Amino acid sequence: MKYLIVGLGNIGPEYADTRHNIGFMIADELAKQEHSSFFNMRHAYYTEFGLKGRKIHLIKPTTYMNLSGKALNYWMHDLKVPVENVLILVDEIALPFGTIRLKPKGSAGGHNGLKSIELALGHSDYSRLRFGVGDNYAKGRQVDYVLSGFDSDEQSELPGLIDRSVEMIKSFISVGPELTMTRFNK
Repeated sequence: MKYLIVGLGNIGPEYADTRHNIGFMIADELAKQEHSSFFNMRHAYYTEFGLKGRKIHLIKPTTYMNLSGKALNYWMHDLKVPVENVLILVDEIALPFGTIRLKPKGSAGGHNGLKSIELALGHSDYSRLRFGVGDNYAKGRQVDYVLSGFDSDEQSELPGLIDRSVEMIKSFISVGPELTMTRFNK
Protein backbone atom coordinates (compact mmCIF):
# COMPACT_ATOMS: atom_id res chain seq x y z
CA MET A 1 0.00 0.00 0.00
CA LYS A 2 1.22 3.46 -0.95
CA TYR A 3 0.60 6.71 0.92
CA LEU A 4 1.28 10.28 -0.16
CA ILE A 5 1.86 12.76 2.66
CA VAL A 6 1.94 16.40 1.55
CA GLY A 7 3.31 19.13 3.82
CA LEU A 8 2.12 22.55 2.66
CA GLY A 9 4.32 25.62 2.80
CA ASN A 10 6.34 28.10 0.76
CA ILE A 11 9.92 27.61 -0.35
CA GLY A 12 12.58 30.16 0.48
CA PRO A 13 14.37 31.25 3.65
CA GLU A 14 11.99 34.17 4.23
CA TYR A 15 9.15 31.67 4.82
CA ALA A 16 11.15 29.03 6.73
CA ASP A 17 9.69 29.17 10.24
CA THR A 18 6.39 30.93 9.61
CA ARG A 19 2.95 29.75 10.66
CA HIS A 20 2.07 29.10 7.01
CA ASN A 21 4.98 26.62 6.79
CA ILE A 22 3.96 24.32 9.64
CA GLY A 23 3.18 21.65 7.02
CA PHE A 24 6.84 21.74 5.90
CA MET A 25 8.02 21.63 9.55
CA ILE A 26 5.92 18.53 10.28
CA ALA A 27 7.11 16.85 7.04
CA ASP A 28 10.73 17.62 7.98
CA GLU A 29 10.28 16.01 11.41
CA LEU A 30 8.61 12.92 9.92
CA ALA A 31 11.51 12.52 7.45
CA LYS A 32 14.04 13.04 10.27
CA GLN A 33 12.39 10.39 12.47
CA GLU A 34 12.48 7.94 9.56
CA HIS A 35 16.13 8.79 8.72
CA SER A 36 15.10 9.98 5.27
CA SER A 37 16.36 12.96 3.22
CA PHE A 38 14.52 15.13 0.73
CA PHE A 39 15.59 15.52 -2.90
CA ASN A 40 14.47 18.32 -5.20
CA MET A 41 12.33 16.56 -7.79
CA ARG A 42 9.45 17.56 -10.06
CA HIS A 43 7.30 20.24 -8.34
CA ALA A 44 8.42 19.14 -4.85
CA TYR A 45 11.05 18.14 -2.39
CA TYR A 46 10.54 14.37 -2.26
CA THR A 47 11.50 11.46 -0.05
CA GLU A 48 10.19 7.95 0.55
CA PHE A 49 10.49 5.30 3.22
CA GLY A 50 8.75 2.20 4.53
CA LEU A 51 6.50 2.27 7.60
CA LYS A 52 4.70 -0.80 8.98
CA GLY A 53 4.87 -2.59 5.63
CA ARG A 54 3.59 0.43 3.69
CA LYS A 55 5.42 2.64 1.20
CA ILE A 56 5.34 6.29 2.26
CA HIS A 57 5.93 9.07 -0.27
CA LEU A 58 6.46 12.44 1.42
CA ILE A 59 6.51 15.73 -0.47
CA LYS A 60 6.90 19.43 0.21
CA PRO A 61 5.63 21.23 -2.93
CA THR A 62 8.03 23.74 -4.49
CA THR A 63 5.14 25.38 -6.36
CA TYR A 64 4.41 27.82 -3.51
CA MET A 65 1.26 27.50 -1.42
CA ASN A 66 -1.20 28.85 -4.01
CA LEU A 67 -0.27 26.14 -6.55
CA SER A 68 0.00 23.17 -4.16
CA GLY A 69 -2.60 21.29 -6.21
CA LYS A 70 -0.23 21.16 -9.19
CA ALA A 71 2.37 19.23 -7.16
CA LEU A 72 -0.24 17.00 -5.52
CA ASN A 73 -1.82 16.17 -8.88
CA TYR A 74 1.54 15.29 -10.45
CA TRP A 75 2.71 13.04 -7.60
CA MET A 76 -0.67 11.34 -7.04
CA HIS A 77 -0.84 10.34 -10.70
CA ASP A 78 2.86 9.53 -11.10
CA LEU A 79 2.83 7.25 -8.03
CA LYS A 80 -0.75 6.02 -8.57
CA VAL A 81 -1.78 6.78 -4.97
CA PRO A 82 -5.55 6.72 -4.38
CA VAL A 83 -7.01 9.86 -2.78
CA GLU A 84 -8.00 7.94 0.38
CA ASN A 85 -4.25 7.37 1.01
CA VAL A 86 -3.38 11.06 0.70
CA LEU A 87 -2.90 13.27 3.77
CA ILE A 88 -2.37 17.04 3.56
CA LEU A 89 -0.51 18.80 6.42
CA VAL A 90 -1.77 22.35 6.72
CA ASP A 91 -1.85 25.43 8.97
CA GLU A 92 -5.31 26.42 10.26
CA ILE A 93 -6.23 29.88 11.61
CA ALA A 94 -9.71 28.69 12.61
CA LEU A 95 -8.15 26.54 15.35
CA PRO A 96 -6.42 27.87 18.48
CA PHE A 97 -2.64 27.46 18.53
CA GLY A 98 -1.70 23.91 19.44
CA THR A 99 -5.00 22.30 18.47
CA ILE A 100 -4.40 19.55 15.91
CA ARG A 101 -7.28 17.87 14.10
CA LEU A 102 -7.49 15.17 11.48
CA LYS A 103 -10.41 15.59 9.08
CA PRO A 104 -11.35 13.14 6.31
CA LYS A 105 -12.87 15.95 4.19
CA GLY A 106 -14.09 19.52 4.42
CA SER A 107 -13.94 22.92 2.83
CA ALA A 108 -10.82 24.94 2.02
CA GLY A 109 -12.01 27.55 4.52
CA GLY A 110 -10.27 30.35 2.61
CA HIS A 111 -6.88 28.55 2.64
CA ASN A 112 -5.26 29.07 -0.78
CA GLY A 113 -3.23 25.85 -0.63
CA LEU A 114 -6.38 23.82 0.02
CA LYS A 115 -8.29 25.76 -2.67
CA SER A 116 -5.59 24.78 -5.17
CA ILE A 117 -5.81 21.13 -4.08
CA GLU A 118 -9.61 21.12 -4.40
CA LEU A 119 -9.31 22.62 -7.87
CA ALA A 120 -6.78 19.95 -8.90
CA LEU A 121 -8.84 17.07 -7.45
CA GLY A 122 -12.25 18.42 -8.42
CA HIS A 123 -13.58 17.77 -4.88
CA SER A 124 -12.81 18.26 -1.19
CA ASP A 125 -12.93 14.61 -0.08
CA TYR A 126 -9.33 14.22 1.00
CA SER A 127 -7.83 13.91 4.48
CA ARG A 128 -6.05 16.81 6.07
CA LEU A 129 -4.16 17.28 9.31
CA ARG A 130 -5.09 20.79 10.46
CA PHE A 131 -2.52 22.40 12.77
CA GLY A 132 -4.02 25.32 14.69
CA VAL A 133 -1.94 28.49 14.42
CA GLY A 134 -4.55 30.74 16.05
CA ASP A 135 -6.11 33.93 14.76
CA ASN A 136 -4.39 36.63 16.80
CA TYR A 137 -4.33 39.27 14.05
CA ALA A 138 -6.00 42.60 13.37
CA LYS A 139 -8.75 42.80 10.77
CA GLY A 140 -7.25 42.62 7.28
CA ARG A 141 -3.84 41.42 8.56
CA GLN A 142 -4.35 37.68 8.04
CA VAL A 143 -1.61 37.36 5.39
CA ASP A 144 0.95 39.17 7.57
CA TYR A 145 -0.02 36.91 10.47
CA VAL A 146 0.36 33.56 8.70
CA LEU A 147 3.61 34.71 7.10
CA SER A 148 5.05 35.70 10.48
CA GLY A 149 7.01 33.49 12.86
CA PHE A 150 5.67 31.86 15.99
CA ASP A 151 6.04 33.91 19.18
CA SER A 152 8.41 32.73 21.94
CA ASP A 153 5.69 31.01 24.00
CA GLU A 154 4.53 29.11 20.91
CA GLN A 155 8.10 28.21 19.89
CA SER A 156 8.68 26.43 23.18
CA GLU A 157 5.57 24.28 22.57
CA LEU A 158 6.24 23.58 18.87
CA PRO A 159 8.53 20.50 19.20
CA GLY A 160 5.95 18.58 21.25
CA LEU A 161 3.10 19.60 18.95
CA ILE A 162 5.06 18.63 15.84
CA ASP A 163 5.85 15.25 17.45
CA ARG A 164 2.13 14.77 18.15
CA SER A 165 1.40 15.61 14.50
CA VAL A 166 3.91 12.98 13.36
CA GLU A 167 2.25 10.44 15.69
CA MET A 168 -1.09 11.28 14.07
CA ILE A 169 0.35 10.80 10.56
CA LYS A 170 1.75 7.39 11.54
CA SER A 171 -1.63 6.48 13.04
CA PHE A 172 -3.43 7.60 9.84
CA ILE A 173 -1.12 5.31 7.86
CA SER A 174 -1.42 2.30 10.18
CA VAL A 175 -5.07 2.39 11.35
CA GLY A 176 -6.80 4.91 9.06
CA PRO A 177 -8.57 8.24 9.58
CA GLU A 178 -11.52 7.11 11.72
CA LEU A 179 -9.51 5.44 14.49
CA THR A 180 -6.95 8.26 14.36
CA MET A 181 -9.68 10.86 14.84
CA THR A 182 -11.15 8.87 17.74
CA ARG A 183 -7.74 8.62 19.42
CA PHE A 184 -6.35 12.12 18.80
CA ASN A 185 -9.17 14.62 18.05
CA LYS A 186 -10.29 15.77 21.47
